[in-house]
Amino acid sequence: MDDTAPPPVARFLRELPVTVPIALAPLRRAQAVAGARDGAGQPVLVIPGILSSDSATALLRRTLDATGYRAHASQLGFLTGIQKKTFARALDRLAEVAAAERRKVALVGWSLGGLYARVLAQRHPELVELVMTLGTPFSGDRRANNAWRLYEAINDHSVDAPPVPDDPAIKPPVPTIALWSRTDGVIAPAAARGLPHESDAEVEVPYSHFAMASTRPAIARVVTELGDWLAR
Repeated sequence: MDDTAPPPVARFLRELPVTVPIALAPLRRAQAVAGARDGAGQPVLVIPGILSSDSATALLRRTLDATGYRAHASQLGFLTGIQKKTFARALDRLAEVAAAERRKVALVGWSLGGLYARVLAQRHPELVELVMTLGTPFSGDRRANNAWRLYEAINDHSVDAPPVPDDPAIKPPVPTIALWSRTDGVIAPAAARGLPHESDAEVEVPYSHFAMASTRPAIARVVTELGDWLAR
């Protein structure tokens, strides 16, 4: 199967039930992640995906906190796409967290949020410890996904002409890890995996796109991978 093409419709439809744990994320309690390294107070800024807000990443952030990290919400509101004003707010938020914590910040971006994370690290690597993307379409054809038509319907630009000049495919000058999945029903695996020079590592995980930062097994994997990379 061509992993550079948008996932088949049947795979996308299997994503839909996972919207339930996403919606319930603010109500769910964190559980300890067995075998995960202690976060040792490392600040982590978590950026959600398209058509979502910080409520969608509540369980991930709560689990990071329970593992010894200091997780921070993006405070970007409801994300609809790539916008200059949103990038400006994201930079202000990154600088605010770095100043408050007095250390560099790890960025974890889910889907669209990973594009923000990569560009923030490109622009201001002095504030960033590490970038981890979760199912983020940063590489190749920007239509290699099942979301581009919706994106263009709700934004004033095409996916090929965002209102910022940055290329998210360029690897930031900090450790950059891409988590991707063959079972992703939204993003072509190759787009989220990237080419060898576009990240320091690509990690295959067995979770769907919507599950990647909302289900307990997937969150446990994210927390474990984050700890292992920060310890290097």
